[in-house]
Amino acid sequence: MGKEGHQPRPPSGRGEGQGRGKLVANSSSGEAAPSSSLAPDAGGTSDLSIVIVSYNTRELLRRCLDSLLSTLAASGPEAEVFVVDNASSDESAAVVRSEYPQVRLIANPRNVGFAAANNQALGQVRGRYTLLLNPDTKVRGDALGVMVRFMEKHPQVGIVGAKLLYPDGSFQHSAFKFPTLAMAFLDFFPVHHRLLNSRLNGRYPIRCYEQPFPIDHPLGACLMVRREAMDEVGFLDERFFMYCEEIDWCMRVKSAGWEVWCVPEAAVIHYGGRSSAQFREESFVQLFRSRYALFAKHYSPSYKRAVRAIIRLGVVREMLKWRWRARRRLVSQEELAGRLRALGEVLNL
Repeated sequence: MGKEGHQPRPPSGRGEGQGRGKLVANSSSGEAAPSSSLAPDAGGTSDLSIVIVSYNTRELLRRCLDSLLSTLAASGPEAEVFVVDNASSDESAAVVRSEYPQVRLIANPRNVGFAAANNQALGQVRGRYTLLLNPDTKVRGDALGVMVRFMEKHPQVGIVGAKLLYPDGSFQHSAFKFPTLAMAFLDFFPVHHRLLNSRLNGRYPIRCYEQPFPIDHPLGACLMVRREAMDEVGFLDERFFMYCEEIDWCMRVKSAGWEVWCVPEAAVIHYGGRSSAQFREESFVQLFRSRYALFAKHYSPSYKRAVRAIIRLGVVREMLKWRWRARRRLVSQEELAGRLRALGEVLNL
């Protein structure tokens, strides 16, 4: 089946085609944990390559790897796992090296950014499918097998995302429309709380998550890409240090004729934003730097002028709001200074 013009049918059954998974060992260590049902590293292909980029999330990374390796040992596809550590200061790399010898570790001497770190592993993967997985996630049940089987049944699909859940099991938006002017406006001017979870703000209705459905892009916390699609459009664009890299990738994949879907039967717990929360102001600036890079790459000049005006108006409003809060001693002078510095940087982008 060609990739153009075909609508994939939802998978017919959860148990279809399941088999015991295997984890491909790290060739540099030559050893693997006895609980992982390992296959030897023969230098060939595997069903799935999994790439995790970590930055000072040691305990979350432990939890992520434990759930992932347990899933693969129980029923997952044959897989190889990469962890790319971006110069964490919390011994994340040492933990992976000592506790997870079956995982392929790439330890960077400096933080090269999310896209570049993923690309380091993407250049080495051997899987027919590659999963980009955040360290602040926990894979539930047979989520990986569900995603792989969906890709196998629907060769016109280039990227799939899972259904993300909060730690308490509640719903989390996992799929989104590509950015629009309305979304930029609602970022700064939330006219009504109901609009924040609406199509106007790029969200899909909750009822969509009852079965697989086509989307513009999934959240990058859990994204699986087909090798042929990746070979056609290339790796992540390293101009996106963090944020928006998955949006750009999905835009390129869809422009090449592939489809992008969300598969809600695959459920993954997502704790959300733990790496970026460590540097709130810096992350805020990086978000808008990446958004402007995305607009420059994919949007018209008139759109870029309009969105820049909306963002600048929103930033000025935020500055006034933070000064108001400081005058009423709702925030400290230190918090005010940090936020104004970040807002000022965004204003000057």
